[in-house]
Amino acid sequence: MKKAEDSAKPYSFDPAYRGYHVVYRERETNYCPGCGRTQWWLGRMSAECGFCATTLPFAEAHMGGGLHVRCGTSSGPVEPAY
Repeated sequence: MKKAEDSAKPYSFDPAYRGYHVVYRERETNYCPGCGRTQWWLGRMSAECGFCATTLPFAEAHMGGGLHVRCGTSSGPVEPAY
């Protein structure tokens, strides 16, 4: 519940005020908060657990677009991070 003094303050980025926020982080091992496994289906704006269908937004995703993934480099293709 909001306090009266909180409504007078302009909103700004404050992680302590927002609370814990689970996101899918690229290039890290991501454990599902629902079942604890690490198999993910990756979409444009979110990742879905392959076992229990828990969906997480990408940490890098913004309101204006999706996750930008490189398909390859001059040294060869990029391996998926599972």
